[in-house]
Amino acid sequence: MFTEKEIAYLQSQRLGRLATVAPTQQPDVAPVSFEFDGTYFYVGGFDVTKTLKYKNVLAGQQQVAFVVDDLASTNPWTPRGIKLHGTAEIVERPGSYGSPTKLRITPLRSWSWGIEEAAFKDGKPVSNKAKRPA
Repeated sequence: MFTEKEIAYLQSQRLGRLATVAPTQQPDVAPVSFEFDGTYFYVGGFDVTKTLKYKNVLAGQQQVAFVVDDLASTNPWTPRGIKLHGTAEIVERPGSYGSPTKLRITPLRSWSWGIEEAAFKDGKPVSNKAKRPA
């Protein structure tokens, strides 16, 4: 689903923002560390089972949004990043940090900017869009 440049970018980053939705439909966004294996994103922590993101997914609210972004430069202004919509499930997976309990995010749609080409062209934003093959 991701291009080689997008995969390299994702594997070079360690922080993102994960949005989940509570059963009451209240959205919640949290900064998270993550691992990316080329297909799935894994979000954990030292005690992930006490977090809203975990509780929301455990309650059956599997739809998520995830953003990984940064500034390659501030002069000139050079933003880059990837946003995705997907689903999350609870899995057990040893990783480089925290407990083995993780949220595994399956990306379904993605948008990237500033990775394949400049984020702006002729004063307008440019993004690449992708869908996971059915």
